[in-house]
Amino acid sequence: MNERVSTLTRNVLFAAAAVLSIVLDQWTKVLARTHLKPLGPWGGKTVIANYFDLRFSENTGVAFGMFQRLPGGRLWLTLIALVALLLVGYYLLKSGPRQTRLHLALGLVGGGAIGNLVDRIAFGRVTDFIVWHVGRHEWPAFNIADAALVVGVALMALDMLLDKRGHAAPATAPPDSASSKGS
Repeated sequence: MNERVSTLTRNVLFAAAAVLSIVLDQWTKVLARTHLKPLGPWGGKTVIANYFDLRFSENTGVAFGMFQRLPGGRLWLTLIALVALLLVGYYLLKSGPRQTRLHLALGLVGGGAIGNLVDRIAFGRVTDFIVWHVGRHEWPAFNIADAALVVGVALMALDMLLDKRGHAAPATAPPDSASSKGS
């Protein structure tokens, strides 16, 4: 019974993280296309002066504008997203029922991948609108799906790191003094 409850908890946590990230991503992208697109890539709304703006942009690459000039990019990036989703499903099935951090991470990665995949299929590009900057230094624009992917991958790395620490090989016991003296 406990195993069944743990599996249900795993699936609910995974699904909640995935659905929440997809819904938030798509909703905020609709808002960006509706309210920020008319302002163009150079206009936008300042949220925190000199640090954080909302500014419409589109990218044909992956997170943070990488690989925009990849030949056949739309097809390749769609295939990569589909393979990533298959891997997320595989790792979810192979994970233990009590690995809640991993289940959350996989939900965020899956939801982020789906969020950007929806844009890529529907529009041929991904809507970005979050811009962080300090003075003149500006990070590439991103969206909620990108953030979900980054947080999910960071949680997966943390899970791997903590898992390795928790499963370290036990220290070997010193040789038995009676057996080492030679009788």
